[in-house]
Amino acid sequence: MLAPDDVTAMIRLQALGWGTKRIARELGCDRKTVKRYLRGGGWHPYRSPRRAGRLDDLTDWLGERFRRHRGNADVVRQELADEHGVQVSLRTVERAVQGLRQDLEAESRATVRFETAPGQQLQIDFGTTAVEIGGERMRVHLFVATLGYSRRNFVTAFRHERQSAWITGLEAAFRHFEGVPHEVLIDNPKTLVTHHDRETREVTFNDRFHAFARYWGFRPRACAPYRARTKGKDENGVGYVKKNAVAGRRFASWEAFEGHLVHWMRTIADVRVHGTTGDRPIDRFQAAEAVSLRPLNGRPPYLQVRELHRKVQSDGTVGIDTNHYSVPWRLIGQSVTVEVSDGTVRVLLAGSEVARHVQASGRRQRVIDARHLDGVVGVPPDRSGAAAPHTTADATAPRHDPDLLRPLAEYEAVIGGGW
Repeated sequence: MLAPDDVTAMIRLQALGWGTKRIARELGCDRKTVKRYLRGGGWHPYRSPRRAGRLDDLTDWLGERFRRHRGNADVVRQELADEHGVQVSLRTVERAVQGLRQDLEAESRATVRFETAPGQQLQIDFGTTAVEIGGERMRVHLFVATLGYSRRNFVTAFRHERQSAWITGLEAAFRHFEGVPHEVLIDNPKTLVTHHDRETREVTFNDRFHAFARYWGFRPRACAPYRARTKGKDENGVGYVKKNAVAGRRFASWEAFEGHLVHWMRTIADVRVHGTTGDRPIDRFQAAEAVSLRPLNGRPPYLQVRELHRKVQSDGTVGIDTNHYSVPWRLIGQSVTVEVSDGTVRVLLAGSEVARHVQASGRRQRVIDARHLDGVVGVPPDRSGAAAPHTTADATAPRHDPDLLRPLAEYEAVIGGGW
């Protein structure tokens, strides 16, 4: 095979009127070679004949499996043997998906940025860094929340990333912003997301986190698996906090560190000019986003609220911590939700409150609202229409409750006849 310069010289000599035989003698090559290059019009790289490969018919399958397994060619090789009976080396599979690997790496680095309406979305994430506190280097977990419209940040520090830290951090963000957004976008931490299918995008949230979302009235959303950068605003926010609020600083105590973060949010993060919006986050927040958040309405922290599920017993009560609280007797046998918070017991059916009581302070108490027994045989109606709750304590001595000493005729009337 001749070099490109030789072929160029060959074409120039032909233009001067030289014949192929003379050109071949001048360049020291075969005359047939000269004719082939002149016929082709110039130099072309040599292409060896391409042989059909064993994976040529499986291109689409290889692409789908390679993306599913996030670039693990060895797993693709194993499934190729199991499902198609094709036994090839790992190197063969790696050559076949070489172009796909480049696309996958570019996809992992890409950031999808989109704008959201005021109050629509809050993005949250954790970032880990080392901070010197009290003369000791500590591993600190920074919870960062970023409002999608205003880019206003909230940051607080924890010593771990357990589920309680996510919940406490979110509630602290709600109090900081004085409102709740319509949706909260998260990555896929195991403490919050039980299952997320990458192909179907079906998401199953942790039961407790799902109950927390219902309690505050926001819709949880999860990023596509392995695509945390779709949550780019908060990803950038975590980096900003590490590089600006924490970088190289030392703190005398954990309390001093927390105080610094509060001061930094107010004096630095809120009033900087954001590179994307061109405005100060606090200005955009006050102008449009503050009024778009749902108010807190004085709700206590979720972790102070116990949410229980009970079945209404045959005596028209639900049991909590050895105490019993009445509900309308027509709900006997129904499954209800019970919320215990701030000394109050609320019973809900399908989200609607059906009973409310003051939480009993002792044990083995019965808290009864007379209206809940209205219509029961042998119980006089409450003609005043007002609630008439009362609490009684169980005792070891036998009691003679007048309401329980009913004539047998009344029971016969209920069951439709005598003995």
